[in-house]
Amino acid sequence: MDQISQSNLTDKKLVGCSSIKVSLETELSETLYNTMKDFVLSNPTWDQYKLINSALASFLVQNGCTDNSVSEIYLNQLFTPSKSF
Repeated sequence: MDQISQSNLTDKKLVGCSSIKVSLETELSETLYNTMKDFVLSNPTWDQYKLINSALASFLVQNGCTDNSVSEIYLNQLFTPSKSF
């Protein structure tokens, strides 16, 4: 994120933001990584991208986010059938 200037962020209008993709790099604890890997391997309808999107959308909605695009991701993951982990 530090490579993107603040002026570029404020100048850009995010119309239709669900189609905009942003690359994210972060460090995870080994426990989180292994649990995520095990979940993805045991649930063929999920991948790491869907898991991260779902986790972030859930966190944001549960903490007051009212953006319709985020709510849509959150609701879609609620009704996606997956095996219990």
